[in-house]
Amino acid sequence: MKILQFLFYTFVMVVWVYILHNKLADVPFLGGVKSVESIPALGHLLNPFAGFWANAEPKNIQKDIRINTKLLKDKVEILVDDRLIPHIFAKNDFDLYFAQGYVTAKYRLWQMEFQTYAAAGRLSEIVGEKAFNYDLHQRRIGLPYAAEVALKEMQKDEISKNVLDAYSQGVNAYIDELNPKDYPLEYKLMGYKPEKWTPYKSCLMLKAMAQDLSYKSDDWQMTNVLQKYGKDVVKELFPGYTSTQDPIIPPGTKYEFKKQPIPKTPKQVSAPLPLGTDAPKTEDRKGIGSNNWAIGNTKSATGLPMLANDPHLTLNLPSIWFELQLVAPRTNVYGASLPGLPGIASGFNQDIAWGVTNVDADVQDWYQIKFKDNAKSEYWHQKQWKKTTSRIETIKIKGKNSVIDTMIMTHHGFVACYPHEKELSKDFRLPPNCALRWVTHDPSNELLAFYKLNRARNYEEYRKALVLYQSPAQNFVYADNLGDIAITPNGKFPLKWKEQGKFILDGSNPEHDWQGWIAPAQNPHVKNPERGFVSSANQFSADTLYPYYLHWEFATYERGKRINDRLTNMQKATTDSMRLLQYDAVSQIPKDVLPTLLKYLAKSTWNDNEQKAISELQKWDFSYTKEKIAPTIFKVWWQNIQNDTWEDDFTEGMRRPSYERTRDFILLGDSSLSSRWFDDNRTSKKETVTDIVVQTFRKTIQDLTQKYDKMGEKWQWNKHRNTFIQHLARIDAFSVKNIVTDGDRTTPNALDMRHGPSWRMVVAVGNTPKAFAIYPGGQSGNVGSYYYDNFIKTWEKGELAELLFLKNVNDKSPRIISKIRMGN
Repeated sequence: MKILQFLFYTFVMVVWVYILHNKLADVPFLGGVKSVESIPALGHLLNPFAGFWANAEPKNIQKDIRINTKLLKDKVEILVDDRLIPHIFAKNDFDLYFAQGYVTAKYRLWQMEFQTYAAAGRLSEIVGEKAFNYDLHQRRIGLPYAAEVALKEMQKDEISKNVLDAYSQGVNAYIDELNPKDYPLEYKLMGYKPEKWTPYKSCLMLKAMAQDLSYKSDDWQMTNVLQKYGKDVVKELFPGYTSTQDPIIPPGTKYEFKKQPIPKTPKQVSAPLPLGTDAPKTEDRKGIGSNNWAIGNTKSATGLPMLANDPHLTLNLPSIWFELQLVAPRTNVYGASLPGLPGIASGFNQDIAWGVTNVDADVQDWYQIKFKDNAKSEYWHQKQWKKTTSRIETIKIKGKNSVIDTMIMTHHGFVACYPHEKELSKDFRLPPNCALRWVTHDPSNELLAFYKLNRARNYEEYRKALVLYQSPAQNFVYADNLGDIAITPNGKFPLKWKEQGKFILDGSNPEHDWQGWIAPAQNPHVKNPERGFVSSANQFSADTLYPYYLHWEFATYERGKRINDRLTNMQKATTDSMRLLQYDAVSQIPKDVLPTLLKYLAKSTWNDNEQKAISELQKWDFSYTKEKIAPTIFKVWWQNIQNDTWEDDFTEGMRRPSYERTRDFILLGDSSLSSRWFDDNRTSKKETVTDIVVQTFRKTIQDLTQKYDKMGEKWQWNKHRNTFIQHLARIDAFSVKNIVTDGDRTTPNALDMRHGPSWRMVVAVGNTPKAFAIYPGGQSGNVGSYYYDNFIKTWEKGELAELLFLKNVNDKSPRIISKIRMGN
């Protein structure tokens, strides 16, 4: 059935492309590439021997596969289970990572390579000139440069160098086996072929993840707020740590290390020159982060710790993760890997388990640069003119002449955009004449960190591995079979004065330079806290007792609080308790604010449709479950309240206060602190909080009625949220739409239209670990395979698959459906 569906949908897609004169136009692409065009002639696609027909695959895979290669040092056996998970057994590290590269390429080659093209700013080579600004942006922010720097650092270490080389040789061994008819369908559709894999490409993958998780800034928009309203309003509306926070490190934790000297805050904390209000619009900071936690012996039904991890990322097909087990003489590790990178990123071994969420520390700052003249060969710093350096980038464009771009670099970093580049600035939120200081550009060896973490046996080895890890900063949660649990917000953090980098910084003032680094041993961390659990949901890393500044804003409070409240009350927890918390759909925001909002509504009269909506809200249990109507009403209403409260005061090019601050002002009512902001300065009337709440509720019901007709099935939360999982190249026929599941970005099961839990894992550590996991996709990147999306239904329901953890190659299991033997 899967093969028939594949052939039908692919044929429809091919006909559609033909109708559009061999062009696939106006398809949004990777945030900035607005269309994919120059699709080749379709004759080879329709070829019955080498076209898309050749990509159909049966569910039952070949049971015994032999791969002859002289590149291995010894024989390798790969057992493939009923979920298409490879369990790789090798006798040395080289063969282990060679085999990982081979099997990952076997199932995910197009995805691996396409993502490196995107990271390197090379998409124009595939899709033409409409990707040019995207490619230029990637070059200007120095992502290819960062990968080069990382590769040089990794090649200094024998272990990481050998691992990268082995992985690359494995990928290339698979590529060398391919005939054009065997290429993944996307190559045929886009008219190009795979090129050799190199260690540099693996470094690009690592830096692409750093970009996704640490390259985000509203410094420009915050500078405009400061210039319009001044520091008192900024402090009032963008306050940093507040009493509602429930940080990762338990409040009140004392730090017994000797504090490093902290740079003194200068008199001027932002760039001196106005940047202009033509900054691109900033969306409200909503957060769609990740969760992880571990419970200790006293809360666990097994008497040993349990660990859970569910990183929330953009939902794509092929899926961001590839699941596998790696076994060699000194390692036996299972978990989720990133296609293109050797090792396991989130997983477990015989003794420990770990998981990751994003720290969201401020490791990226923009510096306003004053050039001496248009030549840009000198810039002003420390009361003198200093020389810039340059880097030449050649951007190849399919069907066009290449473009040569000369990038300018200061000691802060690359200048990403210039005043005349209006479109580039708007599309990618790049402040003009500003240099980017970003920790991702610094030498690092995260590969070695994961290599050691994969082999860690106890807390001390876990901590030693983390010292090597720099970017993107992650909250590493930990549990082991000795009974220890821990969590460490970890990475390379600049030593800053408080709120340094909240605004565009002055590139000429040495006081604004980064002054050093927080010692890795002094990163926030906690082991075996009294409360019996550790957790993170991207919230503040620590309370104000922690002496160093990491960021003024993290994910808002609601997910962290909900998770911590439930963990606090847990006793005799099972792996199913962990699973149910991952799928929890209760939001703290309506729980906190809805009773007050309903009191304001009680002061007005309502028509029948509006009254029905109020009744739905009154009986709501604050859970974003798929069939309920109340979540839809509240979500739209809350967004309207946010808009009506702030849009008159915070116009285009300015950051708006967070939903958390809106909640605070709603609860304060018409106090002297909040009344100014509820008044709409575009009208002659002086609006109150009651006016805002009532008018936005009426508007909400009008909007929903206009969109969906009268209240009914179409108002249900799942239909309104409209979550779908999109193919990486934005090909609708290869995407999965109409995802039916609970959750919202404000709940532990954090979900919106395009983001959600990309990997759910639960591990009960012990003599033999017992683990469960799922991700929204499948192991194969081939849309013609049963294994392309077969995990999605399980993921939708909040269920997990039991993982097969093998101790040696001779373990017997009825779940093994295929064996791959590699060697001479």
